[in-house]
Amino acid sequence: MAKTKVQKATILRDLETKLGESKSVVFANFSGLKAAESRELNKQLKAEAGECYVAKKTLLAKALENKGLPVFEAKGEGQLAVIFGYGDEVASAKVTSAFVKSTDGRLNFAGGILEGKLLGKNEVTALATMPSKQQLYGMLVRTLNAPVSGFVNTLAGVPRGFVRVLSAIGESKS
Repeated sequence: MAKTKVQKATILRDLETKLGESKSVVFANFSGLKAAESRELNKQLKAEAGECYVAKKTLLAKALENKGLPVFEAKGEGQLAVIFGYGDEVASAKVTSAFVKSTDGRLNFAGGILEGKLLGKNEVTALATMPSKQQLYGMLVRTLNAPVSGFVNTLAGVPRGFVRVLSAIGESKS
């Protein structure tokens, strides 16, 4: 059933709002995806501050243009899912990537937008393999902590060695 102009205007406003709030956007082609699978994807995305939205390609193009973002040219037939990431920039791509592997080709990356730049399919796939912000923070803390830990271990080694020497002397005298 065709949508009325009022319905289209509502969808357009909704898309523009979501585009304005999101930190990253992933586009995915899907065909033959079951309703249960779609609900499961939305559930997983919601846990990571994300959302999957399906809209007509023309309305999506108009919303992107209105927000000053690069317009994504969807190729091929079928529907296009727009996956918004409101929290961590890579979380929605990671969740979608895991879901892509489980759908046997019924859901595929088509592209994305990150920091106002259009990403290709391969770039979105690479984005999905990046560590999350929390993992990067952990790596940074470990890197910053390594010299301090090494210095403390070096300083602790001197008294330890002295105690070993004293205990060896004590054993040799008894």
